[in-house]
Amino acid sequence: MKRVLIIKMSSMGDVIHTLPALTDVSNIYPNIIFDWIVEPGFAEVPRWHKSVNTVIEAPLRRLRKTPWQALQSGEWIKLISAIRHTTYDAIIDAQGLIKSALVAQFAKGPVWGFDRKSVRDPVASLLYRNKVNVEKQQHAVEKVRQLFAKIFQYEVNTLPDYGIDKNRLVNISYGDNTVIFLHGTTWTTKHWPASYWCQLAAKVSSQGFQVLLPWGNDVENQRAKLIRQYCEQKHCGLLPIVLPKLCLGEITSLIAKAKGIVAVDTGLGHIAAAMAVPTVSLYGSTDPRLTGAYGPLQYHLKVDASCSPCLSRECKKGTQFAINPPCFESLPPEKVWQALSGAMKVTPPYQSDLEKI
Repeated sequence: MKRVLIIKMSSMGDVIHTLPALTDVSNIYPNIIFDWIVEPGFAEVPRWHKSVNTVIEAPLRRLRKTPWQALQSGEWIKLISAIRHTTYDAIIDAQGLIKSALVAQFAKGPVWGFDRKSVRDPVASLLYRNKVNVEKQQHAVEKVRQLFAKIFQYEVNTLPDYGIDKNRLVNISYGDNTVIFLHGTTWTTKHWPASYWCQLAAKVSSQGFQVLLPWGNDVENQRAKLIRQYCEQKHCGLLPIVLPKLCLGEITSLIAKAKGIVAVDTGLGHIAAAMAVPTVSLYGSTDPRLTGAYGPLQYHLKVDASCSPCLSRECKKGTQFAINPPCFESLPPEKVWQALSGAMKVTPPYQSDLEKI
């Protein structure tokens, strides 16, 4: 094979999970050229890998919302033309959804994907000419690595290497003693309480670390300002910095330089894992075993609650509790600080779970 097309369009975590498989293949077959179809919001990520040649941005989310306007403007025609521009030796749908399987049909070349027992959406497997069986109940990183290994016929016997070329990142720095709080996420059930972030910031700042607070929307910006104001009131000394709005490459550059990270279940947490930065990730409604931050120096703190993981976007117990979602009451700031301070001082095994701290 000389030219391969990868289809992994979203989300950020899913795109990052595919990078180690690309590194595996490139180490064995360095002459293969990879192209990648991805949503525009995550297009920076494939470009960080040295083996990716062309990134095709496919704004399917937007095009589905305004299909008639997209058709009139010619956007659909431009996208299909870009996909069909090259004939590929292999087209790999690493997403395993109907939308990605349909996109694969527009490309020229044999299509590979998971079989119906391995894929996320069994209907998608009906559209693949070549189907691959892998163990479904394993972490997403390893699942995609196994898919590529069976297609290219080699054994997976190394630890994952995300293969991110740091020289391709935007160079930005706030010093070499930073701790970053990745406090923004989607589901309300994934959010660690704002009061806990404030208390943790005060603790981390009092230990001499510079806390950095990135944000991506107005709600996250307000939370970041609240954390800083709390530390001002507590006279913490080294006050947290509310960062300006940054692009993904700039945030990744800061993550790569950080001493430590605290993250909720968010796409940026997967970047921290890819950069091998000591990270404590907090899980309530979701389960890290299959899709959690994966790599060296990654610590998973899971709530102690019978309802977890509920996999629900909204807490079914309501908002009448002092701590919301109430399951996070089992992960107070002191427990998170204990895990973070340990992570930044001690080199752990490849992947650990500190839920018993």
